[in-house]
Amino acid sequence: MNEYGTRSGASSVEERLRAALAARAHAVGPAGLRPLSPPAGPVRSRRTPVRRAVVGGMALAAVAALVFLTLFFTTRDGRPAHAPPARSPHPSAGTPSPAPGPATPSPVTRTPTPRAAHP
Repeated sequence: MNEYGTRSGASSVEERLRAALAARAHAVGPAGLRPLSPPAGPVRSRRTPVRRAVVGGMALAAVAALVFLTLFFTTRDGRPAHAPPARSPHPSAGTPSPAPGPATPSPVTRTPTPRAAHP
């Protein structure tokens, strides 16, 4: 590397440009710089319109969500909609039978049965 930080294999144009920039940088001193002055007039950021648009869009989305949820969870007469009553997971088959009473033994009577004739 040479004094300008370039490699020895760099092109001559690149070396001349680096040498010219280095000479110019060494020639500038504190006396050659102008003093810092505050900006004149009100300063407006470029982000302000974008920020306003984003905040406005978010407010609009919040209002739309509130309206949707209000319409979704209320009925036409303005009262809150209630969940339907719970149902059994098994469908009922007809009408339920009444509860059986206490079991009582029935009297057993024997009736003679005709027997088949033997040939």
